[in-house]
Amino acid sequence: MDPGRRAHYGEFYGGAGGGGIGGADDRPLAFVHGNCHAESLRVLLAGSPAFPYRTVRVPPVHELTADDLPHLRALLGRAALLLSQPVRDGYRNLPLGTAQVAALLPPGGQVLRWPVVRYTGLHPFSAIVRHPSDPAAVPPVVPYHDLRTLAVAAGGAGRTTAPPDALRAVAAGSAAELHRRERRDCDVAVSDLLVGLGADAVHTLNHPGNPLLVALARRVQDALGAPADAADPGRTLLGGVRAPLEEPVIAALDLGVAARADWLVDGVAVPAGTVHRAQLDWYAAHPAWVSAGLRRHSDRMALLGLRS
Repeated sequence: MDPGRRAHYGEFYGGAGGGGIGGADDRPLAFVHGNCHAESLRVLLAGSPAFPYRTVRVPPVHELTADDLPHLRALLGRAALLLSQPVRDGYRNLPLGTAQVAALLPPGGQVLRWPVVRYTGLHPFSAIVRHPSDPAAVPPVVPYHDLRTLAVAAGGAGRTTAPPDALRAVAAGSAAELHRRERRDCDVAVSDLLVGLGADAVHTLNHPGNPLLVALARRVQDALGAPADAADPGRTLLGGVRAPLEEPVIAALDLGVAARADWLVDGVAVPAGTVHRAQLDWYAAHPAWVSAGLRRHSDRMALLGLRS
């Protein structure tokens, strides 16, 4: 194993041997399970002096491997609480689904499910595309697809924006879809906060901003009967990549902020045109992702007036 990974997740990898967890902290253990949101939620909960559980930094679910399963089982066997995003059974061909992981809790262990936030309202042309031949593959420069670039790659005419009504419809539909998934799969929700948070809601379609993460943490605390005192940690939790904020979207949603034409990647501005050209070249070498993107996002592309 990479020594850096072992050091970063030291308590997780120390768990199988029973050592290194908790130290003098005798609070019951809470295990936070999910994608990159999970560590952000854990940080916010751990920062609360009144939170009645201790936590351990664990790898995000998409980075867990078969070699990690003994450590996962060891920690969950000692946990009083599982805080999990909805994860399907057999995720990445491993027993990492929420129900599968919850089954490893001791008798009386509690489970609270919280949402995977995906919201395209601020970035209506941004998308995630997967292909079964390589589910982890992402385009170059930024790990997001642009439906306008996909349309051009498919032989269509690109367009720079869409009518305000279409942009508002994308935002409303995205919030409604998150609400639907919350009602189906979750015990706490945040979809009702998206409109009110405006441009602070998300940095990209799947990376919430601090205000939304703090609100989520407080709702988790409240659902557990703990003081809802999670606070901003003084640093941006999921802001490594920030998508452009385009003027037509700002106007359509009445966001009242300045437009930003560039991507920000680790604080460095990357022009949208650079991303567009690099990804067009990538699609030429990976045409299966073009077809997959057109199928997956056909309804949104039609709403935005994109035709291949």
